[in-house]
Amino acid sequence: MAVVMSILAQNISNEVCIIDANEKLVNGESKDVQQGSLYLRDAVIIGNTDYKASEDSAVCIITAGERQKKGQTRLDLLKTNVKIITQIVPPLVKYSPETILIIVSNPCDILAHVAWKTSQLPLERVFASGTHLDTARFRYFIAKRLGVSASSVQGYVIGEHGDSSVPVWSAVSVGGIRFRDLSKCAGAEGDTDQWHEVHNQVVKAAYEVIAGKGYTNWAIGLTVASLVSMILDNKNEVATVSTLAREREGIENDVFLSLPVVIGANGVTSFIKLQLSGLEQELLCKSAETLNKAMQSLKEKK
Repeated sequence: MAVVMSILAQNISNEVCIIDANEKLVNGESKDVQQGSLYLRDAVIIGNTDYKASEDSAVCIITAGERQKKGQTRLDLLKTNVKIITQIVPPLVKYSPETILIIVSNPCDILAHVAWKTSQLPLERVFASGTHLDTARFRYFIAKRLGVSASSVQGYVIGEHGDSSVPVWSAVSVGGIRFRDLSKCAGAEGDTDQWHEVHNQVVKAAYEVIAGKGYTNWAIGLTVASLVSMILDNKNEVATVSTLAREREGIENDVFLSLPVVIGANGVTSFIKLQLSGLEQELLCKSAETLNKAMQSLKEKK
């Protein structure tokens, strides 16, 4: 619902369909929003348990799945949420064969890979929200420490949307100034200013929110809405989303993970080539290996 409200409140789309297996819940949620549609450009909000209601959707966003509980990693949700994804994807694609699929459910990297295989859609039209949120958190925490707006900070977090994510300090700039020119060891060995703590904040961010209220929703809702805007308005903006990374940035494994890409009307249109440091390259390959092991464990369970 945070995704729905973020899309509607920002006028990204004025027609949204909510599908849920719980008829009572989906009716209640959709009616609640419908009754405020006067303030949402008279938006059309449809709630249903039947996938046919979503027919001809330009974008399908999957958020269904078991929630991450306190103390759980995203990878802990793997087995249950894979089953859910394989049930949801076929009817979505049946009614919207030209759609773009965005996977938000965790572990989103692996679930996006499963969704791509299940849907048989072109690779560019299936991706996960990935580290797009981690990147937003990264920019926010840097900006907060420097006392500037987050929009003045550029930078990426890549790899797994999870504990093995990788901050790309070598690509960080503030107001157009390369950060490493100001703090040469930022995030690396010899970092006396403790900038590496910023990434620790990023990794711990979701756990802290979950400990406080039981789940995360608003930040990811805003994050996904921004991706939908890139697609519907053909913005060709750069975002770190999770897609097939094999043979990119030295990755040999057949895994989905986040790298900076250009997103437009057709989904992922191209990749941005990073100039990673040796340490960043090493950490990215370790992140890929973490995801590959999780994928292999999934195959073994079958």
